[in-house]
Amino acid sequence: MRYIKHKILAFPVLAAAVLSACTDNDYAELNMGYDELKLSASANEVVLYEKNHALEAVKLEWTTGNNQGTGKRISYTLELAEAGTAYADPYIVKDAEQQVYDWAPTVDQLNHILLQNLGILPGETVALDARLTARVDGIENDQVSEVSFSATTYQPVTETLFMIGDATPNGWSADDATEMTRTDNGVFTWTGNLAAGDFKFILKQGEYLPSYNNNGDGTLVYRTDDAQPDDKFSVSEAHCYKVDVNLLDLTVSYTQVEGVQPPYSTLYFVGEETDWGFRQMNQDPVDPFLFRLGIFFTKGGEFKFGTAEGSWENMYKAPRENAPYTDQEVQFVKGFDPDPKWMLDASETNLAYKICLDIRPGAERMMMSLFTRYTEMFMVGDATPNGWDLGNATAMTLDATDPDIFVWSGHLNEGELKFSADRQSDWNGAWFMATADGEAPTGEPQRVLFINKSDDACQAQYKDVSVGSLDNKWRIGAAGDYTVTLNQLLEEVTIVKN
Repeated sequence: MRYIKHKILAFPVLAAAVLSACTDNDYAELNMGYDELKLSASANEVVLYEKNHALEAVKLEWTTGNNQGTGKRISYTLELAEAGTAYADPYIVKDAEQQVYDWAPTVDQLNHILLQNLGILPGETVALDARLTARVDGIENDQVSEVSFSATTYQPVTETLFMIGDATPNGWSADDATEMTRTDNGVFTWTGNLAAGDFKFILKQGEYLPSYNNNGDGTLVYRTDDAQPDDKFSVSEAHCYKVDVNLLDLTVSYTQVEGVQPPYSTLYFVGEETDWGFRQMNQDPVDPFLFRLGIFFTKGGEFKFGTAEGSWENMYKAPRENAPYTDQEVQFVKGFDPDPKWMLDASETNLAYKICLDIRPGAERMMMSLFTRYTEMFMVGDATPNGWDLGNATAMTLDATDPDIFVWSGHLNEGELKFSADRQSDWNGAWFMATADGEAPTGEPQRVLFINKSDDACQAQYKDVSVGSLDNKWRIGAAGDYTVTLNQLLEEVTIVKN
């Protein structure tokens, strides 16, 4: 296990949250009497391991206490603090109003609370105090019960992992490393074409260290210094591979798989609009053969598509010189020549367009269309103030200076969220949704999947996917005040907890 050597700053104290049991009528019927409030813990010592991240870490449960025969509701506040701090800076457990008499965080949740909210170091064993306060309206004295236990934390492994090497699509450049998909704590996967050559794994784009290398026996070893061995994993035959990594077990496997894969995982728009600079396109999260880009054209002129940044070889080009942007035919040119391009006339500029390039070998298409901006945008989901009521969905505000941007600030609940551009009553309209169901906000710009379920042109772009079945939502993990910014042209969203 690796430990961080510096103190992690605690987050601000959360607003007090109340754990509520029954309704007033429930208490009148049950007549809680004068039972003593008693808080207990399922263990005195808890050692947290990330391998067990989804399991229950500890269970704190309590008796109901009493309402002195009043029939009134009892409300509970549960606080967790480092022992000896007299609850000066506690973590206050939050729960919805429901009949609950326990709190059982997972290993992952408790470790996060200890590191991020109480400022405990990874790998440290800390003594903890838990205090439960029960209150009854109209009764002056609160009921209080406490329990103590200890917990040993861990340093979570990285949430991002990238492949680099001459076997990978983008070579040894750390700035252009191939990102893997995280499927669970410490578990990553990637499927695509690998060439004969070597590769290893890095944690962040642009940084060669730390890395995960070959330990000499085909397992992973964590490397933090250039003086340490730099052994790689090797691919002997170019093919399509499925690469699976488990950082908790330090295992890696890469096996050949059948099925057609895109010949490239990264593409670039190149033309007069970008002064012949290479602007990276976005690979579609549903169909990896599709690459997308939204551009507001001010110059127009010629353009084509590159497969490697800065390289004029191996490009996707127009079928003929000065092809109109409506011409969908594409030719892939190995080498440099011929070099025909699409042309956007001056009369077609000062407008926004969306481009979708399909690189299925032998069936390539370039689909470019004028983008008509939406003038309204709405948030819907149980995380939003108005829940799943589409007709009363929460409206966003159009930015005063950028007609592509919508902004909203306010309170979000724990739950799901997506965006409707038209509030079509049958739910088959235009949606901006997460690239994968349950995707968590990062506080940074994230890709958005735009789907118009009523648009035949949208469905026509997807040859093997029914757009009507797509329903990905973001998952808001913690209630609080947020600022949400959606860029409909760039198809990006930023969800920041204030």
